[in-house]
Amino acid sequence: MTPYALPKALLFDLDGTLVDTAPDLAEATNRLREHHGMDRLPYPVIRAQVSNGGSALVTLALDLASDHPQHADARQYLLDRYAEVVADNSRVYPGLSDLIARWEAEARGWGIVTNKPRAYAEPLIEALSLRPGVLVCADDLPVRKPEPEPLWFAARQLEVEPGECWYVGDHRRDMEAAERAGMTAIAVRYGYIPAEEPLDEWPAERWFDTSESLADELLALLTSR
Repeated sequence: MTPYALPKALLFDLDGTLVDTAPDLAEATNRLREHHGMDRLPYPVIRAQVSNGGSALVTLALDLASDHPQHADARQYLLDRYAEVVADNSRVYPGLSDLIARWEAEARGWGIVTNKPRAYAEPLIEALSLRPGVLVCADDLPVRKPEPEPLWFAARQLEVEPGECWYVGDHRRDMEAAERAGMTAIAVRYGYIPAEEPLDEWPAERWFDTSESLADELLALLTSR
């Protein structure tokens, strides 16, 4: 395996990369179905779609396309239910809390760049006692991932060059954003990735199968620097 230099800053996608939010998103999705008199969907079915956002979950839950007249109201109902449970069962992935604690102790910058709206991202990370140096959400800038601007904005806030950052994510758009931003694109296989997704086509420079292996790699780089 090609050795990698220790990055000056770490940037994470949120859902499916840093935090396992699928349990609470699944609960909100199933509350939407129950509201319409439908049976709850199995958790694995919902988990595979949560990275695609609220509209995708509405389509999954009710089979309503995004241009359906009832889609917007259904999406708002789902989001309202999600706000009620946003941190009930969401957890930081194993190993990453220890990595972040060590990273902060070394006075190294880290942040979160997510396509999740701030209204849900902020209370979630507060409930989990996460204190990123920068949090960039879907509604903070005119564009979102896979455009590179959110990643550039985060790097500027941390006062590092894009090439000195790792961006870690579990979706093709994360890797495309990182590549376009000039950051090292780190993909994780443990996130919310549909079984049929052609992972080998992602423009990732490195893959990690588990959150523990990602944490171990970075902790080893810290120790050996």
